[in-house]
Amino acid sequence: MKSKSLLFLLAILPSLSFAALDTAKIEAVTGLKGALNEAEGVFKVSAPRNDVKINVDGWQMPPFMGLTSWASFLPGKKEEAMVMGDLVLFQDEVNPVMSVALNAGLSVTALHNHFFYDEPKVYFMHIGGEGTADKLSAAVKAALDKTKEIRAVNPVPEKMFGKGFAPGANSITSAPLEAEMGGKATAKDGMAKFVFGRVSKMPCGCEVGKEMGVNTWAAFAGTDESAVVDGDFCVLETELQAVLKTLRDGGINIVAIHHHMIMEEPRYLFLHYWGKGNAVELAKTVKSAIGTQKK
Repeated sequence: MKSKSLLFLLAILPSLSFAALDTAKIEAVTGLKGALNEAEGVFKVSAPRNDVKINVDGWQMPPFMGLTSWASFLPGKKEEAMVMGDLVLFQDEVNPVMSVALNAGLSVTALHNHFFYDEPKVYFMHIGGEGTADKLSAAVKAALDKTKEIRAVNPVPEKMFGKGFAPGANSITSAPLEAEMGGKATAKDGMAKFVFGRVSKMPCGCEVGKEMGVNTWAAFAGTDESAVVDGDFCVLETELQAVLKTLRDGGINIVAIHHHMIMEEPRYLFLHYWGKGNAVELAKTVKSAIGTQKK
């Protein structure tokens, strides 16, 4: 009897999963109406971006044509539920919303544009996560509520970070940045740049590294007290969330998350960033983010 019971359990184990989602509660927590795809077992809530008129290629685009934030919920295997979604955001919303999403336990998996000649400029931030349906629903709501908060203060999307950046001349001192970054800077016309290489292998068997673009870099301009840093992080998929959180906690803005190659091994993602402030403090944040990565 024991052997038959064991065989029965082994037979049904792959089909065991959490119970169906409480769709009414997801709607209540998110404040959004949803639709159930019974064939896939997915419950999707949507929020059309109709608070600001958006023109694409000279045409005022209806939200139906791809300007709708959404989140889809699925019963989980290890956790009660999982969520995947895409948030339609303006440039001044991306980083505050990203911080809210990360702090609420969601993962941010991509950030990019979907259109050319859009006015105001629109970005799309892809999210994911696992946990209880309540927690995931609350995280989605918090992210969407942040957009409403920003638009309530400024109905028209901003066109720069704060007061912008316009130094009279570049005069970055490399030495203190080298001490923070742990590397030698390349200096040019009062600017300083650091490049740290990683290695991957392409399907052809070629090993590619720093000079082939598999690198993390940071470039500083402006003055020591009023600087800008921009650059690119080369990250493993398992490193992405920690790097994002560290940069955002340090006040550095994320402007893109995407891939640069295909079929490389190991697989790398690239995130581009932009920050303003004291040069040494910016370097500390960048170095801290590098410190979260595997060596």
